[in-house]
Amino acid sequence: MTTLIFGHKSPDTDSTGSPLIWEWFLNHTGIDAKAALLGTPNTEAVFVAKRWGFTLPEITQDVENDQPCVIVDTNNPAELPANINNADVRAIIDHHLLVGGLTTKNPINITIRPLACTATIMHQMMGEHAKKMPEGIKGLVLSCILSDTLAFRSPTTTPMDKELAEKLAKELKIDIEKYSSEMFEAKSDVSAFSDAELLRMDSKEYEVDGKKFRVSVLETTAPKPLLDRKDALVKAMPIVAKEDKVDQVLLFVVDILKEEATMLVPNDLTKTVAEKSFDAKVDGDTVVLPGIMSRKKQIIPNLKAS
Repeated sequence: MTTLIFGHKSPDTDSTGSPLIWEWFLNHTGIDAKAALLGTPNTEAVFVAKRWGFTLPEITQDVENDQPCVIVDTNNPAELPANINNADVRAIIDHHLLVGGLTTKNPINITIRPLACTATIMHQMMGEHAKKMPEGIKGLVLSCILSDTLAFRSPTTTPMDKELAEKLAKELKIDIEKYSSEMFEAKSDVSAFSDAELLRMDSKEYEVDGKKFRVSVLETTAPKPLLDRKDALVKAMPIVAKEDKVDQVLLFVVDILKEEATMLVPNDLTKTVAEKSFDAKVDGDTVVLPGIMSRKKQIIPNLKAS
């Protein structure tokens, strides 16, 4: 039976590219495997797939009982299919904190490493097989690293991520600065998305101090068009929160070039979160958080709701 490989429900470049990378590796080593998506990928992920000659994987709404699968770029049940605990999870490859709550039918391989990108971990796990990666797979690994590290601007960047990206860029004859600018330009074009889609586009669910949050991050080189939609986004927040059964949506617009985030502060709860979590002084309905760029390393670990 074919092994499905998928990441989280709001696919960014790493959660789109890594299933394709691992599909190649498993098939290369004799295991029938197929990449899948759990949602519509963001515009950067679409650009990357096209740039390296890949058709986007099909979107899977749920998994059948006993479906063999590999989970990548998450280990959080809230970001996975509803029936995941009845599937046959064979492995988890991730770089986020361990959440818990998954149940497996048998002992499995779990690889969670403190690196910036799932694709970097996969490259390490391939061993000598990595030397046989075709150009397209190399391009995906490079793209995933540049996306997750924001071209090495993010504090999540490790020497291993940077070294691998530079090595692959050299082999592919890619100018990292030019190519990452093209990726970020693609990521910044969100004009076709509704307000609700933007709030879910790159988001993760977390519970903090008894409150459930959808933590949304929009990384862009052009924050103005997003911030110009502030009133509409604020209006959509309680609707999305109710539909997704969370207490509040937290939205951070990350300016990649200025290396700062603007957090929307529409009510008392978000004001408390901003002040308690980031030692910020909130005077209006937005607050600028200098140096805040990473949800994984700077936002989630610091979140406080009381």
